[in-house]
Amino acid sequence: MSELKCPHCGKAFKVDDSGYADILAQVRNREFEQDLEKRVKEATILVETEQKQHELELKTDAARRELAIKRKFEQEISDLQRQIDQADAAKALALAEKQSEIDKMSAKNASERQKLESELAQAETAKELAVSKATSPLERELADLRSSLKAKDSEAELRENSLKSQYEGAIKLKDEEIGRLKDLKAKLSTKMIGETLEQHCQNSFNQIRMAAFPNAYFEKDNDARTGSKGDYIFRECDEDGNEIISIMFEMKNENETTATKHKNEDFFKELDKDRKEKKCEYAVLVSLLEADSDLYNSGIVDVSYKYEKMYVIRPQFFIPIITLLRNAALNSMKYKKELVAVRNQDIDITNFEKDMNEWKASWSTTMKNAGKKHLEAIEQINKAIKDLEKTRDALMLSDKHLSAAEVKLDDLTIKRLTRGNPTMAQKFAELEQGKKSSD
Repeated sequence: MSELKCPHCGKAFKVDDSGYADILAQVRNREFEQDLEKRVKEATILVETEQKQHELELKTDAARRELAIKRKFEQEISDLQRQIDQADAAKALALAEKQSEIDKMSAKNASERQKLESELAQAETAKELAVSKATSPLERELADLRSSLKAKDSEAELRENSLKSQYEGAIKLKDEEIGRLKDLKAKLSTKMIGETLEQHCQNSFNQIRMAAFPNAYFEKDNDARTGSKGDYIFRECDEDGNEIISIMFEMKNENETTATKHKNEDFFKELDKDRKEKKCEYAVLVSLLEADSDLYNSGIVDVSYKYEKMYVIRPQFFIPIITLLRNAALNSMKYKKELVAVRNQDIDITNFEKDMNEWKASWSTTMKNAGKKHLEAIEQINKAIKDLEKTRDALMLSDKHLSAAEVKLDDLTIKRLTRGNPTMAQKFAELEQGKKSSD
């Protein structure tokens, strides 16, 4: 439930979500009102033009028919007059002949004269009957045409009155709707106007979400950790989870009575910053600002000459801009996949070459280390050989010394040891004697 406050009496009342949505759906912008007034004026002008055109056509048709009938009557009258003239001439000739005959025969027979006069009277009557018979169908046809024209005029007048009353009723309803919307819009705050535009865009998207964008994400941007946030983010991925397209949306509107009017350019820099921080590919400003601008009223405006991949649209182009950008992204996905495949192949080849070079470098390092160890081993062996040769020489020298010592030992006798040492000679002599006495 949402609580609304009456701006006149100050009384608060509550409406449910559906009622609040109905109120929001009734709110329109200045562009809608101008378009509506323009359409009403065009409809009024169209009705008047159609009425005048219809009247002109009726009058033209009637004039044409009357002219045709008049010409037909004139032609027939001319023919009848010619016949009458011919009949009069024939009558005069006949009268002259008969008169001549009468004059000649008057003396002879008065009864024959009376007979000729009777024949003349019959000829006159036959002439009048022929003229009446020839003109009566034309008179009936003329009367029928006049009656038909009168009926057509009545029908056209009734149709004209019906159309006039119908369009007057429609215009009256539109005027009432415009007045009601103006009154309701005047009561809305600036925040509610902005929220109404966001709600309009969200409702427009949700109406076709399941049919056109079943795998799309379209939610409000509530992440303000970077210090700012946009209004809505649109993202769509394919079945493999690869992102097809992403769009940062910003919705901007303002009340007509706002003293300070903003421009669309005032929001480009912040929108571009939000797009980059949220890692979106495109940025779109849905705006009702600068309502009289021919540039922004012409359709989808590309402002990428100032900020990369940025567009400005009116609300009616909200779904078309998503569709256009999405279709373009889908068309490029094939080439992106091929590019990724080629790039992966290049990466595989690069990695193979890198692994091979690393293995060659490792093998070369190992061989160098083995060569170093081999040289060190040879040096150690040479050193050991030298040490062994020194040891051999020392051993050989030791053998010489031992041989000399052995020779000296062989030459060692008690007599030699006691020479020049009478004490030791005496001791050895005593030991010799004691040994003998024990034997």
